[in-house]
Amino acid sequence: MEATQTASHLDGSHPADGDPQDARHPDAHPPTFESVWAILDRVSKKQEEYAQGMIELRESQKETDRIVKETSKQIGTINNRFGEIVEYMITPNLLKKFREYGFKFHEAMSDRVFSDDDDNTLFEVDVLLQNSDKAMLVETKATLTTEDVRDHIERLKKMRAYADLHGDKRIFLGAVAGVVMTSNVKKYALKQGFYVIEPSGETFNIIPPSGKPKEW
Repeated sequence: MEATQTASHLDGSHPADGDPQDARHPDAHPPTFESVWAILDRVSKKQEEYAQGMIELRESQKETDRIVKETSKQIGTINNRFGEIVEYMITPNLLKKFREYGFKFHEAMSDRVFSDDDDNTLFEVDVLLQNSDKAMLVETKATLTTEDVRDHIERLKKMRAYADLHGDKRIFLGAVAGVVMTSNVKKYALKQGFYVIEPSGETFNIIPPSGKPKEW
């Protein structure tokens, strides 16, 4: 009986159909110069679009900042103008109103500027009520804020220093007036020892501070 043999590799494996070289090295398609160039061109255009977008965004932010600054400036101007209106509305009646609280001021002055010997402005007072013993510094605002109250405290300190420098021994008091103010601002001003002046119909009311009025 004739024996038959099946060819095998030395490692005992059987050959697979087809050329094993073809399996290890498939037919490759290396990129051409044109395809690479096309990809780079698309990337370059995307980068240009991104850069242009960033430029437009920065320009837009600059314009927004400019509008915000301009609006803030206009609001500040309007607020100052309303403050002047408030000042001229209440000044003529302040002397009479404060008499109800025992103050007999003989003079009311608007827009008083205090300067040093070289004519440099040290501070300004919207309304100054005074007599030979006391003086009341009144700050007027369309919208009164906590910062305005703090500024007025500093103004009273400067007034005290200025008075001492010029031999003025009078007592100085403070008041703040506002067409618009929140309850928190009002409470804060009263707590600092200020009189608060607020509108009431066609006139205005004066609210005395919490406790004893602050004296400088």
